Amino acid sequence: MASMTVKDPSFTIGIEEEYLLVDQDTRNLVQEKPPALFKKLEESLRGQVSPEFLRSQIEIGTRVCKSVQEARDELVHLRATVGRLAGEFGLAPIASSTHPFAHWQQQQHTDKERYNLLARDLQQVGRRLVICGMHVHVAIEDEDLRIDLLGQAPYFLPHLLALSTSSPFWEGTQTGLKSYRLAVFDELPRTGIPHQFSSWSEYQRTVDLLVNAGLIEDASKLWWDMRPSARFPTLEMRITDVCPLVEDGIAIAALYRCVLRMLYRLRRQNQRWRHYPPFLVRENRWRAQRYGIEKGMVDFGKGEVVPFSTLLDELIDLVAEDAAFFGCTAEIAHARTIVQRGTSADRQLARYDSVKKLGGSEQAALLSVVDGIVEETIMPPSGAKPAAKPKKAKARVSS
Repeated sequence: MASMTVKDPSFTIGIEEEYLLVDQDTRNLVQEKPPALFKKLEESLRGQVSPEFLRSQIEIGTRVCKSVQEARDELVHLRATVGRLAGEFGLAPIASSTHPFAHWQQQQHTDKERYNLLARDLQQVGRRLVICGMHVHVAIEDEDLRIDLLGQAPYFLPHLLALSTSSPFWEGTQTGLKSYRLAVFDELPRTGIPHQFSSWSEYQRTVDLLVNAGLIEDASKLWWDMRPSARFPTLEMRITDVCPLVEDGIAIAALYRCVLRMLYRLRRQNQRWRHYPPFLVRENRWRAQRYGIEKGMVDFGKGEVVPFSTLLDELIDLVAEDAAFFGCTAEIAHARTIVQRGTSADRQLARYDSVKKLGGSEQAALLSVVDGIVEETIMPPSGAKPAAKPKKAKARVSS
């Protein structure tokens, strides 16, 4: 057991979300966002918006926040600003991890040195990355503590993924997966459940080996489901889909933060979470990717599949003390609401099916799915009407 003299982490939190931009007429992805739009975004959201790998993408990020409520307020402001400014150009953002019918062959990567290098290195694997995610940073200032928690927290990552699923469609087809984004992302190297390291120095030696061999430029090219950030003293959770509803994303971010504090509490009591073989964790990761919250996951202690609602109740009880400490008990409880009404993936599939049952065409069903995502993405949490509503379609899905 590592020394107990570590100073308490600050557990500050930051959230990054990636959005795709759609044309309000066609609901298809734009092939390139207008330069004037990005200029306006930079002027309004100084330091909190950046281009992403694809020209149809943008990324926003909150400032360092002391509370989940502060992070929530930031996200509401960022989304509202992106939605308002995009609307001036006939566009709308969607906080969904895949677009229901866009084709990756029609997308171009952003012309920046970093992205040019990635495109050259990854080839078609990179060209298929028409996907978006939510990344949550939690500050763990001590380096060895960061590595210690990195070895324990992956057990809970499938739970977070299941709650976030928002990518059931790919190129106009139902994939049968609630998070197809992860299937696309897993084609990249250095992805998945992180390796377990004994110390920060072992982790750093591993990174240095890859850098010195010319395989990566720095640790930002480690695309694990969770990683020590290459820029900040944080543990960055990366496994989740991005959620159209702000409150869903906030619940997941709050749960992740509480899990880290719970594990730190155990450490201070000279305890730690039981280690399970990574291949078992990957089994639950697959179940979350495939079924979301629908079919349950394996309770390794019982050795059987149990309903996801049961696992979530146990997890909420486990971190109740930490939720109270952070003042986010209500946000944690919202995870139960996600289970009761379904994730974005469930709602997308239900909306598609409802249009089809009424005799609507394949095209009409897919357009309706996009409409639903747009409305949820830019709808204030109060439930007010969205700031900009898509127009009626004028183009075919295949455009």
